[in-house]
Amino acid sequence: MNTLYKNIACFSLFIAGLAFSGCNKMLDLKPINEISDADYWKTADQYELAANEFYTYLRTFNQIGVVDAPHAEIRGDLIAANDRNPYSNGTNTNTNSDNNYSDAFKRIRAINYFLDKAASYVHPDEIASYVAEAKFFRAYVYFDLLQMYGEVQLFDKPLTIEAPELQGTQNTRAEVVDFIIRDLEEAILSLPYENEITSNQKGRVSKGAAQAFLGRVALYEGSWQKFRNGDATRYNSLLDLAITNSNAVIESGYYQLFAPTVLGDSAQKYLFILENEQSNPANLSKTANKEYILSNRYDSQLRQIRYNVTHTYLGLQITKKFADMFLMANGLPIDRTGSGFNGYGTTRSEYTNRDNRMRYMMMIDGDYYWDNEAPSSRVNWLSDAADRVNSRGRHNGAMGTGYANQKWATERRVDDNAEGYDYPVIRYAEVLLNYAEAVYERNDAISDADLDKSLNLVRQRVNKNMPKLSNAFVSVNSLNLRAELRRERTVELFMEGFRIDDLKRWKIAEIELPKPLEGITWAGTDWEKKYPAISDRIQNGVFTLETARQWNERNYLLPIPNQELQLNPNLKQNPGW
Repeated sequence: MNTLYKNIACFSLFIAGLAFSGCNKMLDLKPINEISDADYWKTADQYELAANEFYTYLRTFNQIGVVDAPHAEIRGDLIAANDRNPYSNGTNTNTNSDNNYSDAFKRIRAINYFLDKAASYVHPDEIASYVAEAKFFRAYVYFDLLQMYGEVQLFDKPLTIEAPELQGTQNTRAEVVDFIIRDLEEAILSLPYENEITSNQKGRVSKGAAQAFLGRVALYEGSWQKFRNGDATRYNSLLDLAITNSNAVIESGYYQLFAPTVLGDSAQKYLFILENEQSNPANLSKTANKEYILSNRYDSQLRQIRYNVTHTYLGLQITKKFADMFLMANGLPIDRTGSGFNGYGTTRSEYTNRDNRMRYMMMIDGDYYWDNEAPSSRVNWLSDAADRVNSRGRHNGAMGTGYANQKWATERRVDDNAEGYDYPVIRYAEVLLNYAEAVYERNDAISDADLDKSLNLVRQRVNKNMPKLSNAFVSVNSLNLRAELRRERTVELFMEGFRIDDLKRWKIAEIELPKPLEGITWAGTDWEKKYPAISDRIQNGVFTLETARQWNERNYLLPIPNQELQLNPNLKQNPGW
């Protein structure tokens, strides 16, 4: 049995106020910063159990989609919901309190408490990896704060309520970033390589995970500074750091894109719903997945997702902007001369000869789909008559935007909330894309060799015949290389919590987010007959969901909650708030 699964499950049950006799008693009763010193901190096993709490901090399924959370897709421009999102359309206001802010500092205090106890442990080598995990998670939490609020206070030790440090001002952005980098670099020194982690410990933070995350952090901040005309020496050093650490993961050889031959192009779909029960036509289990570098791990028996992920995300409304991003099979954008785009005339025509990821991420009008319900889940995984009889039936696109999502939706029979597939906090495809972008932004150019070792691997995972992205291809077809790098990232990492933060760091949220949220092209197409109910919402021939959107400079950072400013008058509010 994987002990990390078991002990995270125990901690989760504790949080919910439930009892579970199989859990470690101390972990059942008290969160880490409330454990009595007399009771605990005596053995390496106790430090391991205490460190398990930090894994509950990892991002998961209910933070990426329509539930309003800081990195959720609903705050961007690629999905839509009936309720307009104020963070997406730039109308959010300040609030008295913000759990994202207060909970982050509670987590930092718990980590600092752990590190403080570890400093006096008599056999430091026994707990070196757990100390490294704590530093990784402190960097993880502070990076979250950086993305949301920018400048925040830095704390590296547990403080009492009366501590004068609590009344200090925020550290500078550069200080926060350097603190995160230092924690990650120290963690990397003591974390194990992936092949050194035993099977019952799989899921713990590895050296590769810390390197990959450092690559993410350095790319984020390097591009944030570059597109705000920051100091070139500073942002280039950050981009170099992103390149070095991303490349270290690539060269390690421990990770690979999920592309089993037996699944063919459908690997793009089944990667994200892989379980140890049959969840794909080839009956592959999670052991076949070497792409997830760090994941929030679930299991249908030991730790269910406990979020209605299939029903929440199957059919989720997608915008025209995202649908139009998918390249043609010949590697050209749909608006390029010679692309061969079939247009919007029928309800299915625009899906023809496109990037294969489109048909595995989106639902096509008239195709068969399955979900987790008893009468609509897979029977034999053959997509034959028997399987189709038991499906949801043919998809009817005449709802929502006319574009619908299928990513994260299982096809196997399982109760609502009981799915057991993992959430990828860091996966290898992101590392490859981070590397390509960092190289390009560092040099304002990228070689074909670097594209082939990174972005083209992602592109051709399920598009074996699509031309590679190369400098010659860009030149001949009058493409913009930066735009193509960003397109690839946006398509591959859809619904994984990146879009709004990418728009912010590229400083193009002010350009992209004020644009209307649109659905299908309606006028003069088959949709006009099939979906007549939306005739009063057509603008320029397109179903238009939301206009009059805005984005101001202040929206690049969230406001510091009013309550925090009252508790500490030395804090300064973010610009414009």
